[in-house]
Amino acid sequence: MGFSTFCTGIFNRAIENYHLKNDVNQEFTNIHKANTIESVLYLKNWIDTVQWHFEDIIRDPNIDPAAALVLKRRIDKSNQDRTDLVEMIDSYFLEKYAGVAVLPNASINTESPAWAIDRLSILALKIYHMQAETLRNDVSEEHKQQCINKLNVLLEQQNDLSTAIDQLLEDIEAGQKYMKVYKQMKMYNDPALNPILYAKK
Repeated sequence: MGFSTFCTGIFNRAIENYHLKNDVNQEFTNIHKANTIESVLYLKNWIDTVQWHFEDIIRDPNIDPAAALVLKRRIDKSNQDRTDLVEMIDSYFLEKYAGVAVLPNASINTESPAWAIDRLSILALKIYHMQAETLRNDVSEEHKQQCINKLNVLLEQQNDLSTAIDQLLEDIEAGQKYMKVYKQMKMYNDPALNPILYAKK
């Protein structure tokens, strides 16, 4: 089993468990042992799943402005948590492949493994919700067919991305590619770098 398949299994389980209650305010329980890659991947997708529904809620044209502001703050926090977890996943790979002898002609990839896995997590969510659209009884057959067509494209995209992730990890393990991770320097979250925030000091 490739690492991408391993990830997708965890992501699907997180999505299914979230939808047992389908409530953005429900308590989170990690079903995996603490301090394992499984627990990090599960939490990562859970955060993505909650944020997916945050994004639905905030687009309600009748949402109370005060509630929208509170929700926007939760989305900002969710984005920061998501970024932190991506960096944790990359740290896992950096440690795992620390002893690999990098070949002289090795190249760097356009993105780190964890950011590709981040896209795989979002794809799992897109597939879940598009599948749900194909099963609705309150829409036209035309709507269903459009969603089936989109679902097929998403499944093909998932297969392609999974293949690319597994190939990237194989190349890193073989020394043919090397990892170089840059921390996400999000300036708007930093009171020392956001001019709106530091101007108030």
